[in-house]
Amino acid sequence: MERIDAVVIGAGVVGLAVARALALAGRDTIVLERAGEIGSETSSRNSEVIHAGIYYPTGSLKARACVAGKQALYAYCAEHGVDHRRCGKLIVATDEAQIPTLAQLKDKAAANGVPDLEWRTPEQVREVEAAVRCVAALWSPSSGIVDSHGLMLAYLGDAEAAGAMVAFHAPLEAGAVTPEGIRLEVGGAAPMSLLADTLVNAAGLYAVPVARQIAGLPPATIPQAYYAKGNYYTLAGRSPFSRLIYPVPEAAGLGVHVTVDLGGAARFGPDVEWVERPDDYDVDPVRAEAFYAAVRKYWPQLPDGALLPGYAGIRPKLQAPGETARDFVIQGSETHGVPGLVNLYGIESPGLTASLALAELTLESLERARAAAA
Repeated sequence: MERIDAVVIGAGVVGLAVARALALAGRDTIVLERAGEIGSETSSRNSEVIHAGIYYPTGSLKARACVAGKQALYAYCAEHGVDHRRCGKLIVATDEAQIPTLAQLKDKAAANGVPDLEWRTPEQVREVEAAVRCVAALWSPSSGIVDSHGLMLAYLGDAEAAGAMVAFHAPLEAGAVTPEGIRLEVGGAAPMSLLADTLVNAAGLYAVPVARQIAGLPPATIPQAYYAKGNYYTLAGRSPFSRLIYPVPEAAGLGVHVTVDLGGAARFGPDVEWVERPDDYDVDPVRAEAFYAAVRKYWPQLPDGALLPGYAGIRPKLQAPGETARDFVIQGSETHGVPGLVNLYGIESPGLTASLALAELTLESLERARAAAA
């Protein structure tokens, strides 16, 4: 059995950010990834949006990590040459009854540390996005887009330069809490046994199942997992948009919005489709009908036949359908009692934006636990 200082489970954007932070802090770190590449699930199947921090409850971990992460992410991308653009976002009301919700969003954003939202009239919106129909809008200048794969490669490069390594095709088969550390049985083509002083469960969609594999972790501290599939459609032809266009938020998501990628192409999504398992990424063409209806509320001229099935992502949720959205969870030993273990649960949007902040908060949790045990 090989002894290792720190193990991170999951090579998505948050797992890689955590591995980078651990390695830069001088920790001998290995990342276990069950797939054959980095970020093959939620991290690469999203809108690639840099969120401003508008929507989340004031004081929540999502709000705090998003705002701090956004600032850190723009600086990191600029310093490391990661392709990104601060293109801004319009949140549009298509009905007078939605205007009070926009006002509430503006107030919430200011309370979250995002004071730069500005009102826009329909005429002002048409001056910059001629295709958009609305009755009022909010302009978010600090929203943007990022090359998520380029970002993950940069995190990986930093981590490896500091001595970390990633083991691919390395699924966790079993774990156990022991007096000497956390024992991990790793499967795959090259099975191995590890004894870790520190374990960070950043397995994303599989964070809850991974936690259940660790004998000695109190079952009562492990939440129930739920999964919300989000389908995306791409726009055939040239995009009429140069900014992000979002409708007023809806239950379990931010509505079918327009994302422009770094190449200028437009895609629409995600919708919300609750699923039992996090492994079906097929886009059902039948769902296009609902997309046309949603998009035409703010882009009435969307042509028939212009939406093509694109891709799907799945968001790890901690609430059942119809329940109030739950916050991110960074669960350390003060909750579950296992020294050196941090579980990251429910890391969905804005996890990409918040990745650097979540990594720092994870390190802080480990350091607090270490100080308390000293």
